[in-house]
Amino acid sequence: MNNKFLRVPKIPAIEIKKIRKKYKLTQRELGELLNVSSRTVEAWEAERTQADGSVAKLLWLLNENPNLLQKLIIPSKGENIIRLYYMLGERICTLIDIDEKKQLISIVNYTNNVLDRAFGNNLNPDYEDYKNFLKERCFPEERDMLKVELRKLDIPFYDPFLIIEKTEGRVYGDEFWIKVER
Repeated sequence: MNNKFLRVPKIPAIEIKKIRKKYKLTQRELGELLNVSSRTVEAWEAERTQADGSVAKLLWLLNENPNLLQKLIIPSKGENIIRLYYMLGERICTLIDIDEKKQLISIVNYTNNVLDRAFGNNLNPDYEDYKNFLKERCFPEERDMLKVELRKLDIPFYDPFLIIEKTEGRVYGDEFWIKVER
């Protein structure tokens, strides 16, 4: 296979500003999106340096595909929401927001690979699905010497959420884990 790929030239300052304004991003936000500092973005826009290479290609892709940005945004967290990040290594696979009082959850998948998603093919999991997910990511309630394990974790009773907070939902044999944000 001898594919050729589009070469994107350096992006001039005026274009960077246009793209940033189009998406209503601050210099800091654009820098975060591109994995560069806000000072770098400032230097581009002040014409002290130019965006080139992979950054130029990403800027071009963002400009040509407005929906792409939505796939990269982590939504703001609501009040009284517990947020879980279902991770594979350092990559977010699924963001899970839980309203415990109303027993509602919402998710955002950041991968197309259903095997890497917290709920697989289920794009609209309910609270029961969430509880089952938690149970799958910690040791079973029927475990031998359960009380000893709970004491080691300083947990008074079996609660999958508390166990996941202590163990990060790590399961032997896979690289998935859960980051909890209260």
